[in-house]
Amino acid sequence: MVNINDFAVESWMDAHENNCKYNLAETCCASISVDQLRDLSETNDGKVFDTSKALTYGAIRGSADLRSNLARLYSAKVATPLPPDNILTTPGAIQANYLTTYALVGAGDHVICHYPTYQSLYEVPKQMGAEVDLWKATPENEWTPAIEGLEALIKPNTKLIIINNPNNPTGAVLNKSFLQKVVDLASEKNIILLADEVYRPIFHSISPLDKEFPPSLLSMGYKNVIVTGSMSKAYSLAGIRIGWIASRNPEIIETIASARHYTTISVSHLDEQVAAFALSPATVHGLLARNIQLAKTNMALLEKFALKNEDECEWVKPVAGTTAFIKFHREGKPVDSVDFCKKLLEKTGVMFTPGTCFGEEWRGYVRVGFVNHTEMIEQGLNEATKFVRKNLDDVDLAA
Repeated sequence: MVNINDFAVESWMDAHENNCKYNLAETCCASISVDQLRDLSETNDGKVFDTSKALTYGAIRGSADLRSNLARLYSAKVATPLPPDNILTTPGAIQANYLTTYALVGAGDHVICHYPTYQSLYEVPKQMGAEVDLWKATPENEWTPAIEGLEALIKPNTKLIIINNPNNPTGAVLNKSFLQKVVDLASEKNIILLADEVYRPIFHSISPLDKEFPPSLLSMGYKNVIVTGSMSKAYSLAGIRIGWIASRNPEIIETIASARHYTTISVSHLDEQVAAFALSPATVHGLLARNIQLAKTNMALLEKFALKNEDECEWVKPVAGTTAFIKFHREGKPVDSVDFCKKLLEKTGVMFTPGTCFGEEWRGYVRVGFVNHTEMIEQGLNEATKFVRKNLDDVDLAA
């Protein structure tokens, strides 16, 4: 039987997200309805999906409209366009990451994973029988791991290097020159690179004009790259459960497509129609403008919160994505993040995520999702400030 460890962050969300008043654990940009999506679009007919179509399995590898829209987005500002055939759709990015690992990794393989990050990125390779090493980032280096550390971890049997950019939970990015070093190392050893880019392109604190602005790993010239994404985080449509896998290597796509037959067969073509509408030229720019502005507005609120509570917390300001990783302490000693989050929820209705959901060494940290509706974020942070001032002394310290 496969040894499956508890998926800590999803267990926490499952237990608490429907019982809170202020959900500051949510990692999606504030979700929208189909009607709101239609209102964001410049299209005239406003037709999001075709209700006259028979509800068949649909296109096995993904609808032509959706894959074409994704290919167009990945082909922007690159010399070689990405063919739509180099994209597979999946039920969310979590399935995209799972399927990629399922298809490519097994016993005897070695995997290196950027850390801290979403737990499934390193747990699933273990379930497949691979040896996994964590490539650790630290707040002292603004959550950028050392390239020398990656080089030291590589073994003769290293099959896959996994990165998460922008990063969950820290909101940090691996910048362009750093990504080039990763690509150079991987290409030298012919190692496949998997980039979970689910929080791309919510860049709220770095300009696309910045020379170090991080491109998609797919655009950096290395053939053995896979990127995954979804409609959930940056595009506010978690409820349609649409994700994707893209690579410039058709052999990788064929291998994953073959494995895919054993899992999902296809994705709901009603959901794919909504996703295709959202990613169409008439809609995607308005949708992303809404979400990037929301991230910028709410980031200002989070900065004020950190400043108000600077004697009790510390952080590295996020650069992108929807999350921040904040360390709380009492007289210099880190609090127990689980006890902190439970008591915060009980006293105020505010939901944060304990840092221990991302590893036991993050016991003093909490993850804050700050790109939900602004009014709710502001009220929730105000309640959290009251809790820190009145109740922090009642919170256990980390062991």
